[in-house]
Amino acid sequence: MGKLALAAKITHVPSMYLSELDGPHKGCRQAAIDGHKEIARRCREAGVDTIVVFDTHWLVNSGYHINCSANWEGIYTSNELPHFIKNMPFQLRGNPELGRLIGDQATADGVFTRVHDATSLAPEYGTLVPMRYMNADGAFKVVSIAALCTVHDLKDSIVLGRAVRKAIEQQYDGTVAVLASGSLSHRFAQNGVAEEFMHKVWSPFLETVDRSVIDLWTRGDWKTFCGMLAEYAVKCHGEGMMHDTAMLLGLVGGEAYDGQVEIVTPYFGSSGTGQLNAIFPV
Repeated sequence: MGKLALAAKITHVPSMYLSELDGPHKGCRQAAIDGHKEIARRCREAGVDTIVVFDTHWLVNSGYHINCSANWEGIYTSNELPHFIKNMPFQLRGNPELGRLIGDQATADGVFTRVHDATSLAPEYGTLVPMRYMNADGAFKVVSIAALCTVHDLKDSIVLGRAVRKAIEQQYDGTVAVLASGSLSHRFAQNGVAEEFMHKVWSPFLETVDRSVIDLWTRGDWKTFCGMLAEYAVKCHGEGMMHDTAMLLGLVGGEAYDGQVEIVTPYFGSSGTGQLNAIFPV
């Protein structure tokens, strides 16, 4: 029935918003912004009607959760980095139908998932920042799925990712893109030296492992990457314990996936963390 048109692992660093503003960092994240705009261009070209985001800034302490209200509107300030993202307006359309289909499928597949289609809960900035650059005109509907999962198994997140694809292809009448919104290594710079690490990764170890992972992705060595994901998430401080990446792996096929990732925005350091925009062929 439906079609999965695009899948990607993307950055959502708050310095993207800072990059818009007058000051010493104006323009510093233009490459990341341009990468988002290129992904959006491909979504439009493919006829995408809805973007599903695995959001590593939506923290949940029990179960899996989907935010698919019909509409969201407000002004967002980050509680973590209020000097980076402050008073950022947003207005998005949700897709309750697709959210319910995904929740029902994931639950049927053994991962109980709650669907919130009538809630005052707004998306977190792992969704809001990408949508600012990909969806400024509101062309795409949005579904946000919590991916900062504090007490969850990565294998369950892989099941959820598979369920997303099943719901799209077997039950939904439309065309969908899916974004895993989170970094590679995610060790923030120590307090007091943040400015020094504005454009750097925290340590040579973290950067070396990140670049090795990117090499695996671009060569299509998914068996090796799937085998190291759990340890990589722990030892390299994976954002959201890399549940967004596990969901993305489930979506594209896990170890059986044979795609070679296309790098849209090359790897860069941001406040100590490792970032990129990369498309996973589907």
